[in-house]
This record gives sequence, structure tokens and C-alpha cells, in this order.
Amino acid sequence: MRISWHGHACFEVQDKVTVITDPHDGKSLGIKAPSARADVVLVSHDHFDHNCTRLIKGDYTIVKEPGKREVKGVKIIGVEASHDEAGGAKRGRIVIYKFEMGGVRFCHCGDLGEELRRPQLDALEPIDVLFVPVGSVFTIDGKQARRLVSEIKPKIAIPMHYRYGGLSLSIQTVDPFLEGLPKDKVQRMGNAAEFTIEDLPEETEYWVFSS
Repeated sequence: MRISWHGHACFEVQDKVTVITDPHDGKSLGIKAPSARADVVLVSHDHFDHNCTRLIKGDYTIVKEPGKREVKGVKIIGVEASHDEAGGAKRGRIVIYKFEMGGVRFCHCGDLGEELRRPQLDALEPIDVLFVPVGSVFTIDGKQARRLVSEIKPKIAIPMHYRYGGLSLSIQTVDPFLEGLPKDKVQRMGNAAEFTIEDLPEETEYWVFSS
């Protein structure tokens, strides 16, 4: 199994099929556009930096709604949440996706802007690999993301939606999220990581990708 990062909240998860999350167009953010082929594309919400499906290659199915479904052998659960701390009054609603591939349970939080409540967590858990926004302003911040990780206890926590390189959004870097974590639990992965289900650790590791 392979995870590749295309910047911002866009990840490519490959096994027998390929799932891509929240594709952006690149130039609107000041970063490189994703170049990838997919079987399934998950869109957490219709903001410009998360819904640019036209750049993705392949005969793919787009999923944009909450609920349970199976698409091309991928089991998907979409759980509604807020893009802000005011119940969506400022920036609307999003869909958090849990999807299962090769026995590994992934969860992509999109632009989560609130702290999740127990009914939402119950619908999502257990989770092996958690993609969590950490940049604040438009999402939860690093401290809130850390609390979410400590509550869910995934085997792998992957920060996303933070400022790096030429990214033009005025959001925080990944540093506040990583502050104080044990150094042996933080892994710098480069652009991609390959692993098997047997490789997953018993205690949470933090995988930080770079473009």
C-alpha cells in the first residue's frame, strides 16, 4: 500500500484501487497541481482548494455526500461536520470520510473546523490512518488536532492543510502540531510512503510528508 501527498489536503492512497482526497488546482494556492489517476475521488466540500476533480485522470467515481456506500470495492462512510466552530454558519458544512482499503481504515477530515462530538466519533472509529488538518484559521489548529489524535488513537496521524513552501493561504505551519511530541514518534516521510498492514505500529506515529 502506498500513500502519496499532492500538497494541502490532497492525498493519493493506492492499493488494488486508487483513492484521491480533496484535489486542488495548484496555481490558486501557489503550489504544484496534483498529477494522478484515480478510481475514487473523495471531495469533502465544494471550496476551490478541495474540489478540483477535473485535473484527476482516469474513469473515477466522485463521492461528495455523507452516508455509507461501497465504490469499486472501497467501503466508505461519510460523516457530516462543520467547517467552523459555529456549526457551519461561517463556512458551511463538510464531509469527513472513513474508507477501508486492504484491511486498513483511513479517515480524511477535510477542512474540519470544530471539535468532533461523540456521535461523530462513534461513526468513524476505529481508525488506523488519520489525515488531520492542523493549520488553524480555516480549520482546527495544532492543539485541537493533537486532542483529536489523542482521542481517536490512530496508528498513524498525518498532518495536512498547513503552510509550507509557496502555499499562499495565511495559515499556520505544521510546527505547533508537532511541538512537544517524542522525536522517535515523528517520521519524515518525503513525498510518499509504502507500507503493509503488518507495518502499522501499536502506538501512534506521526508521519509528516513533504512536497
